[in-house]
Amino acid sequence: MSKPTSPIYVTEPHLPPLEEFMPYLQAIWDKKRLTNSGPFHQQLEAELAAYLGVEHLSLFANGTLALVTALQALRISGEVITTPYTFAATTHSLLWNGIKPVFVDIDPATCNLDPRRIEEAITPATTAILPVHCYGFPCDMERIEQIADTYGLKFIYDAAHAFGVRRHSESILRYGDLSILSFHATKVFNTFEGGAIICPNAKIKQRIDYLKNFGFADEVTVVAPGINGKMNEVEAAMGLLQLKHIDAALEARAAIYQHYAEALAGIPTLTLLQPPAETGWNHAYCPVLVSADHPISRDTLFERLKANDIHARRYFYPLISSFPMYRGLPSANPERLGNAHRIADQVICLPIHPALTDNDLASILDILHTAR
Repeated sequence: MSKPTSPIYVTEPHLPPLEEFMPYLQAIWDKKRLTNSGPFHQQLEAELAAYLGVEHLSLFANGTLALVTALQALRISGEVITTPYTFAATTHSLLWNGIKPVFVDIDPATCNLDPRRIEEAITPATTAILPVHCYGFPCDMERIEQIADTYGLKFIYDAAHAFGVRRHSESILRYGDLSILSFHATKVFNTFEGGAIICPNAKIKQRIDYLKNFGFADEVTVVAPGINGKMNEVEAAMGLLQLKHIDAALEARAAIYQHYAEALAGIPTLTLLQPPAETGWNHAYCPVLVSADHPISRDTLFERLKANDIHARRYFYPLISSFPMYRGLPSANPERLGNAHRIADQVICLPIHPALTDNDLASILDILHTAR
């Protein structure tokens, strides 16, 4: 078995042909409008909203700034119930707003916040729920909404992985008080760096647009202590070009995922995670659980892949609740987060992106099968 000719990563930026990008750059140079809600920014907001099937969308320089601003926009404070099984930005956004995260265990089938555990974590200080559509798998949105309504809580979805995901033919971004997307270079849809907040109405979008531009309503009126979260014109242009190719990229991801599913079907100690039924998924990641009965451990498999220039990810490991700034919280007690710890110790995400070749997939699967 030979190494691949170049390193293979879990995700790679989906870059359209350079010659297609040059006219956008020329237009930016000619108009000399580089940022501050320029024409490409406005066009991308409109086209993304139409593509995603949502009514209002506000672009951001990155998904983390979008999360921080969303919490500000809804005036969230006190305690927020969230998941330990996520990327650091989810929970860090709470600390940046002076909010105490309260961790709740996950559903092992979806890796999402388990609604059955939410109510027992609610206290008089709880103001909101911050679930994550992990790997783009939809949360149990109806149950979470029911709990939020019963207790008068806001709920914001970290939908960083969920670009274009639908359930029962409807965008999952339409759920919650707000949903947040990431357009980081490694995401299904990217603008180099970028993100967005999905808004339910024009009024909240206006407040969010003020907040992401230092709180300015006009040249002389500041209405809120805002931040600089604006997306620039070059990133917006990249997004417009990406939209032209996104459907082909999603089809390629789906084909690669199906290839993995068929190839791993005969290895019972490797479980390929899948979204709930009736989900129009984006194949953002390819998470596999390595059971304790597998001939080699998850970490040994990870190192074996790495030694062969295949850079898989133990995503998410370690848990957020294990980080120094969180592990002292009562809700971070490992005994309360059994499912999350077990999944974190077993998961490995295999490479999945349109640039993968048949030879790349053969190299990956050779290692997975020789470790049986």
